[in-house]
Amino acid sequence: MTRLFRGVFIVWVMLRYGLDELVLTSFKKPWLLQIARVVTIGRKLDAPRGQRIRQALESLGPIFVKFGQVLSTRRDLLPVDIADELALLQDRVPPFPSEVAIGIIEKAFKKKVDDIFVSFERQPVASASIAQVHFAVLKVRDGSHRDVAVKVLRPGMLEVIDKDLDLLRMMAGWVESLSDDGKRLKPREVVAEFDKYLHDELDLVREASSAAQLRRNMEGLDMVLIPEMFWDYCMPDVMVMERMKGVPINQVERLRAAGVDIPKLARDGVTIFFTQVFRDGFFHADMHPGNIQVSLDPATFGRYISLDFGIVGTLTEIDKEYLAQNFTAFFRRDYKRVAELHIESGWVPPSTRVDELESAVRTVCEPYFDRPLKELSLGMVLMRLFQTSRRFHVEIQPQLVLLQKTLLNIEGLGRQLDPDLDLWHTAKPFLEQWMINQIGPKKLLNELRNEGPRYAKLLPELPRLLFDFLHNSSRSRGADVQALLQEQKKTNRLLSAIVYGGLGFVLGLMVMQILMRVRLF
Repeated sequence: MTRLFRGVFIVWVMLRYGLDELVLTSFKKPWLLQIARVVTIGRKLDAPRGQRIRQALESLGPIFVKFGQVLSTRRDLLPVDIADELALLQDRVPPFPSEVAIGIIEKAFKKKVDDIFVSFERQPVASASIAQVHFAVLKVRDGSHRDVAVKVLRPGMLEVIDKDLDLLRMMAGWVESLSDDGKRLKPREVVAEFDKYLHDELDLVREASSAAQLRRNMEGLDMVLIPEMFWDYCMPDVMVMERMKGVPINQVERLRAAGVDIPKLARDGVTIFFTQVFRDGFFHADMHPGNIQVSLDPATFGRYISLDFGIVGTLTEIDKEYLAQNFTAFFRRDYKRVAELHIESGWVPPSTRVDELESAVRTVCEPYFDRPLKELSLGMVLMRLFQTSRRFHVEIQPQLVLLQKTLLNIEGLGRQLDPDLDLWHTAKPFLEQWMINQIGPKKLLNELRNEGPRYAKLLPELPRLLFDFLHNSSRSRGADVQALLQEQKKTNRLLSAIVYGGLGFVLGLMVMQILMRVRLF
């Protein structure tokens, strides 16, 4: 019944904001346009279409807001008016009352807000689908003060998200049962991955831990700033972190006027992404413009500022290796190697012909090389690859869905910053160097360095372990020989019995024949 009521509510919201009318009028068939006029009778739908879509997504809750945030970065796929309106979902979701936020903070720390902060701004500076942020000045233990940002979880989110996820699981089951193609897409596994990331985002201590890990990983890169966490003030529903000061990355003209090298900024974004993915296997997976700023401080001028670490992605060493090899093969236009990697990884059936898959991948990718980003839509490439994958029964990898979403975000940001950016050539040198590090002497030295303490402990014990092994092996061989001899004796006795029995039977027949002849004569 809960699913039914939620489904009815979704339909009601769509009708309320006239999304059915938008769908019908997007077709040019006269009879569909006539139906659109009929269904809108009695409804006031004079607001712009982008506003109606945004308000519908806001009404439907955090999962739909997340969907709108992703769409807002794809200006190559959406009309400008809709993309501009959806961009408001990045940090301008209607806030909840500041009194509620203060109540959550005081309950979490069991102190009054005035006892924790020198000042606390009641008006939130940003409000998103999961939480909202207030600026404050924190009283530090040593008596000093620090400018901080206080993130407070939106109340009642867990119940809303669980209802939507329950509905998604039901729909995934339908998709999976309707066709073999549905099984190949693994919708249940994809929803399970989405479930995991959303529930992780509801735990602000986990978010703070992810931010700390990314901060350590990025220390030597000098391209990105990540706020410091104040662990004494991090709870599951409240998180206090260093206040970062920058300009939102989508305010390109303001950045250009301040002297920021925009093409370099675009290249740095690609480098940061590929470093997090292929070097660390731990990446910021919610990189829409609302979470990315640029520093104008003279000491850190032109660096990225990353915010909101509720969703991070992780990759295993196997995932990283296969992805890096696939990307490198793509950049080299070695489509045969791409096909071989898909077969080796088990992403396609082992019976797949390499030459056929190679030809299909070449047909999709070759037209897009050597083009600037303004002429390239990674979304369209992925769509065509998806159509090709159906033919070859490619299995969707749920653990890579988050990476694909982030890659689309990166492309959307790159398109806003520098439409002339060549995504392929920017990433190619990085990936090739990564591959050299993975298979060259540096990789061997790193492995030896990492395993050094274990080897140092093992070496003094090596003579004793070798003696025990040889001693046990000789005893085992002796026992095996004895068992073999016993078994051979049993076999010999059995063979003797068979032979003697056979001889006796033959001799008996011969004696009977002799006696019969004597009687006849």
